[in-house]
Amino acid sequence: FDGITSNDRKSNTENIAQDGYTSGTLNGLRIDQSGKIIGSFTNGHSMALAQVSMATFTNNNGLEKLGGNVWGETANSGGPVIGAASTGSRGKINASTLEMSNVDLSHAFTQLIVIQRGYQANSKTITTSDNMLNTLLQLKQ
Repeated sequence: FDGITSNDRKSNTENIAQDGYTSGTLNGLRIDQSGKIIGSFTNGHSMALAQVSMATFTNNNGLEKLGGNVWGETANSGGPVIGAASTGSRGKINASTLEMSNVDLSHAFTQLIVIQRGYQANSKTITTSDNMLNTLLQLKQ
């Protein structure tokens, strides 16, 4: 028991020094360019809580289309190589930005016009057929 002493006196606290932050609750979240999820607290401090991971595949053409913009791993694609954004050949994260649509509007409008013309042609055909049937019924009378 070397170094242990016992004093017979009242307990008191001496030399109080704070080496941390005051308590705070999570106030908000944001994501930075590297994919770190940063929490801001009511005590005015912010800290990284987690990080978004991204994956690459050896053969992107081997991925299976599951629907919409969702793709799945197959034996042909190889396993995912997971890591942080902007490392290796992984993409980057654009924080606080709005993603633009990947639809070609000129092509979509052209298709809409073609479909509309087809509908108009079909409706004219039905109208003409209806008029011909009415004329035929009037001839019979």
